[in-house]
Amino acid sequence: MSLTDILSPSDIAAALRDCQAPDSFSPKKFFQISGMSKKSSSQLKEIFRILDNDQSGFIEEDELKYFLQRFECGARVLTASETKTFLAAADHDGDGKIGAEGMDYFKYR
Repeated sequence: MSLTDILSPSDIAAALRDCQAPDSFSPKKFFQISGMSKKSSSQLKEIFRILDNDQSGFIEEDELKYFLQRFECGARVLTASETKTFLAAADHDGDGKIGAEGMDYFKYR
């Protein structure tokens, strides 16, 4: 399964266009534009599984900086500031990584 099986390619493209400039990425806005905020918890868990590059069950800071590239290979890398902000927003227990439940967080913010 790929992200385009769950999300519209045009919505993904629009979300990536919106955050092309360094330090312009907003997780909440990306989730809204890409359509992720409208997905069910089970669909978000599937998206999470796809984004979890090493299949550890968590998305760590090193994986998170390449978040946009998981949607499109030529997308930019998140800046250190964007990565830390994203991690802080979704890391509910402060362990430095995001579990699948962290993805649900953006549906309700």
